[in-house]
Amino acid sequence: MARNRNLPRKLRYAKEMKRNNPVPSWCVIRTNRRFRNHPKRRKWRTTRIKR
Repeated sequence: MARNRNLPRKLRYAKEMKRNNPVPSWCVIRTNRRFRNHPKRRKWRTTRIKR
């Protein structure tokens, strides 16, 4: 990430990066593959983050 971004935007980007993880494997096994995908997963190319 570039240095010359303001702090609130950097924090938002960091939050989105943390949230973009897949569902844990134990959760998939426990729910019998009912939850395979994360509902809040974000594609970096198609979905933009709010400024």
